[in-house]
Amino acid sequence: MIGSDGYALNTKGPLGEGKPHPRSYGTFPRVLAKYVREEATIRLEEAIRKMGFWADLTLFSMEGIKDEATYLNPYRYLSGIEYVLVNGELVIEEGEHTGAKPGRVLRHGI
Repeated sequence: MIGSDGYALNTKGPLGEGKPHPRSYGTFPRVLAKYVREEATIRLEEAIRKMGFWADLTLFSMEGIKDEATYLNPYRYLSGIEYVLVNGELVIEEGEHTGAKPGRVLRHGI
């Protein structure tokens, strides 16, 4: 399993205050960039399987995926993801958030 103890953040407003750990913005792209592409210690299919079974559809560039958040500048979105569909609704289009929020909370055992 691949997980993060990061939390919900934003680059603006009250969720954009403080100095969070960069993992809140970059855990999953880091796995793809570092451990799949660069070090080849895990196959792409296995990494995606370990990220969870409730994934919808994410279109990304294997060459361009990168976590951009750092300790000095943790509020930086990743690069390399162009499109994301959640519950069949377009959430990221050409790398930009559409404003749609079709996700839902997943509870254990439901």
